[in-house]
Amino acid sequence: MTDDNIALRVRRSRQWATLLDGAWGIPFTRWRIGIDPLLGLLPVAGDVVGALLGLGIVWQAHQASAPRALKVKMLGNIALDFALGAVPIVGDIADIAFRKNDRNAKLLEDWANQLDHRAEARTTSRH
Repeated sequence: MTDDNIALRVRRSRQWATLLDGAWGIPFTRWRIGIDPLLGLLPVAGDVVGALLGLGIVWQAHQASAPRALKVKMLGNIALDFALGAVPIVGDIADIAFRKNDRNAKLLEDWANQLDHRAEARTTSRH
């Protein structure tokens, strides 16, 4: 996997996470919402659609050749959010507070940064 392809996947994941979790600010608060919390207001179907949209970030991780353990952790975040979404009111609050898509994009970013640091260390040790 090339560094450019990984960077592209990380960038797409961050853009997707922002759209889903934090596209708009809630006036007079520090909170931001996106499409996912709005979908969560629809009983059952909204949570299903939100979970399916969240898989887009896992797909980007897969395309970047991220390790299986990372993708399983991302799927766990989606499953937890989906389970919380089944609880009325709690699920709506969780959609805003838990922000599974931001968490998953951050996991992918952290993994990519670790790759960069390892590559730099190998380059530095050769000189």
